[in-house]
Formats: sequence, structure tokens, C-alpha cells
Amino acid sequence: MASPRDLTIRIVGAGMSGLAMGIALKKAGLDDFRILEKADAVGGTWRENRYPGLTCDVPSYFYSYSFEPNPDWSHRFSPGPEIHAYFERVAEKYGLLPHVSFGREVKSARYADGRWRVGTNAGDEEADVLILACGPLHQKKYPDFPGMDRFEGRIFHSADWPDDLPLEGKRIAVVGTGSSAVQMMAPLSKVASQLTMFQRTAQWIAPVGNKRYSQATLRRARALPIIPWITRRFFQYSFEKFSDAVVVPGKRREAVAERCRRYLASVPDPELRAKLTPDYEPMCKRLIMSNTFYPTLQKEHVALVTEKIQAIEPEGIRTADGALHAFDVIVLATGFDAHRWGVDEVVGEHGRSLKEAWAEGDRSYRSVAFPGFPNFFMLVGPNSPIGNISLIDVSEVQSRYIMQCLALLREGKAREIVPRADATRAFHARLMEAMKDTVWVTGCNSWYLDEHGTPITWPWSADRFHRDMRRPDLGEFELRPT
Repeated sequence: MASPRDLTIRIVGAGMSGLAMGIALKKAGLDDFRILEKADAVGGTWRENRYPGLTCDVPSYFYSYSFEPNPDWSHRFSPGPEIHAYFERVAEKYGLLPHVSFGREVKSARYADGRWRVGTNAGDEEADVLILACGPLHQKKYPDFPGMDRFEGRIFHSADWPDDLPLEGKRIAVVGTGSSAVQMMAPLSKVASQLTMFQRTAQWIAPVGNKRYSQATLRRARALPIIPWITRRFFQYSFEKFSDAVVVPGKRREAVAERCRRYLASVPDPELRAKLTPDYEPMCKRLIMSNTFYPTLQKEHVALVTEKIQAIEPEGIRTADGALHAFDVIVLATGFDAHRWGVDEVVGEHGRSLKEAWAEGDRSYRSVAFPGFPNFFMLVGPNSPIGNISLIDVSEVQSRYIMQCLALLREGKAREIVPRADATRAFHARLMEAMKDTVWVTGCNSWYLDEHGTPITWPWSADRFHRDMRRPDLGEFELRPT
């Protein structure tokens, strides 16, 4: 077997999961690592997104690291700027900034001769271990409407919100009906002279308010550190029990569906209500939390258009019925390509790429590793529970799992660690069988599904994720001495 050794590690992405991995490495005394970040600041999606109304749909105390509770959250569901500031503080507190190479975009990665060669815009780097921490929501998805370059106003993706854009009195179009679009509608309606949402697919809305914490509550949380810890555990328990509804048929799923239907029934205008009625089961797509969306759509200067967009013209948007809708600003709230997991070209053993390995769908071994790719791991990759658990919790669980694999390399018990192909196939077979009970396969097209219509999430409970990911089953890995 190989001798004990130091490890050179490269992490791609300085968002929530990349920071979690970096902190785990620091705590274990592994300092020879770099986080390669394409932007000029940490924070990932919370750095990129700055649109009005941006909030997290996971309770604030649960959407924070278990080892770094935050007593200063202003709301039950945190505004985006607070979350970004939290990650910046965490990165500085845990000494991660000296490990981050900003402006370093990774173009490719290839495994050869026992090392990963990482190609970046600033030259090649080498590492013993490569960890992708890009997540599924960072490659913007743009529509292909004809004439987008001819619009005489401002047109941009919601994740490219221009900070210098005046909105008072503007005629604003929001293209899309996902979470970002729904969140921005209420604040935009307060400044726009005309606000129009263009809907392709109706969404189910859960009527959840966003309570502001009082100053007395904040003072107590700051004075007694156990309060944020207990609050986090409470929200974790509640959130994970609620999320069982997406993977297990039964009363919880029925209760959530009934609540969504009752809220939709509160829209008094039958024509508007019909437009807002989805043709699929609640939670088949990611459920949107809002108690302001339906009231906003009922304002006199707000409209919902369901006609298909035919083209973008200099004055605005032309729909299939021939109508021209004039605007000053068009916001493309069209989401992300959830199947671009970071680096487009990752090549493992025998010249085989991840794209080739996933030719039959996005597949992983227990959401973190892949056969044929030694000393390679992903955080919040394919088959992670992205639809039923807080992604911070996912990243912490996966980071601890990866650290146990790295310990084998560090202690000289192996030079390479890679999951066995048969173990991966067996895991995938169990996963596909369990997927039959999930709400994601009840008949909708969502970003939870790959191009073959197969869900890429975790089809079991949060409890099982914690249990299955507690430690690696070494019998399902190849531990190679050379």
C-alpha cells in the first residue's frame, strides 16, 4: 500500500457547498487546497442574484451551517443580501479567502497518471483530488425568442440584474413563472406603471408568509447562543417532515395539495383563476412559497398573459395572437440549466468523459462519486436531495462523507479511491425503483427531470440520506494501491 502523504486538492466553486468543503478541509488540517472561483467574490447563486424580492424558500435558521448559527436573521425566510453577507462572513471567519483563486474559471479537467490536470483561463493546475461544488443552478437559461437583440429598452436575465436600473414608472415585463419571477412581482408592482407576467406554465403556490423577527427576538438570540441552535433544529425537523410528502404518498402529500388548492380558490376572478390553475399535481414542480403573488396579480396595473411569445420587437413583446405589448424593461426570469453541473469537459479514466458516462442519464454513486473517475467528488450533484432537504444540510453531509474518503488517501490506505461500477448500477436500480412513489413522476416537466424524463434527485427521506451518507461502504469502492 502507498505511504501516508499530503494531498493537493482543487475545489471548483466558492458558493455555499464549496465553502462547506473548504471548512471541512481546514478543520481536518488539510491546507493544500485551492477553491477556483470564476467570479470576484464568494457566495455562488446568492452573489449572482440581486433581483427585487429575492428570498430563500428554506427557513433562515435552517439555511445556515450547523456549526455557524446566525442570530441576526431579520426574517423567517432570509432576503438574498443577508444570505450573501452571511457567506462572506463565514469565508472570512474560517480563513478561506487566502485559499480562493478569484477570476479563475475552470474549462476542463482530465485524470491521467494518477493526477487531475485542471485547465483554467489562467493556465493549468494539477491536483490529487478534484471536487466540483458548482451546483445545478448557475448556468443561466435564455429563451430563443427572435428579435431579442432589437429591443430598444433594457432586457436581461434575472440573475444579471443591473444595479443602476431605474424602475419608477416603467412598463415592465417578467417572462417566466418560477420562484424568481413570483418573488419579484410584488416589489416591482409598487414602482412600475405597468407590470405584465408572461406565463408558459402555471405554478402551484403555497401561502406562506415571511415573518419579520422583532428586535426583542434578535436580542434574545444574540444573548443566548442556544436559541439559534434550537431554532435551527426545530426548522430542520419541520422542514424535513414536510418534505417527506414529495417522496411518500399519503396524508402529508394530500394535505399540502389541499392547502395549495384552497389558496388558488381564493382568487375571485374565475378567468384569472383558470389561467393560474396548473394541470399537474402540487409539488411535481418545486413548490413556490408566497402569500403576495395572487394579490399582486389582482392589481389594476398588473396583468397575466398566457399567449405564447412569438418575438421580441423594438417596442416590446409580440404574442401569438398578434398583440404587441409595449415595455421599457423585459426581465427574463427563465431560470437555469439544471443539468450543467459545472465543468463541461471532465475526462476520467480511459479518456471517457462525464457526458459519455451520463449518456443514459445523470447518474452517480450516492450523489457524490462516479465509477471511472478516481479521486473525484461532487457536492450537490446528480441524485442529491435538491428537492426535499436544505442544500446547506446536503453539503455538510456530503462534505463529511468525502472527508472520510480523503482520509483513506491521506493515511496511505489507497492512492486512488473510486466507486465500483456494479455498486453504482445497483444504487441506481434501487433509486429508480423508489422514484416510482415520488411526486416528481406524476406528470409534469420540471428541472428535477433529466432529458430522458428521469428525476435526478433523492427519492427517499431526509432521515435515510443522513443514515446512508454517515460513512462510506468500502466494500463498494475500489481502493487502489497504485
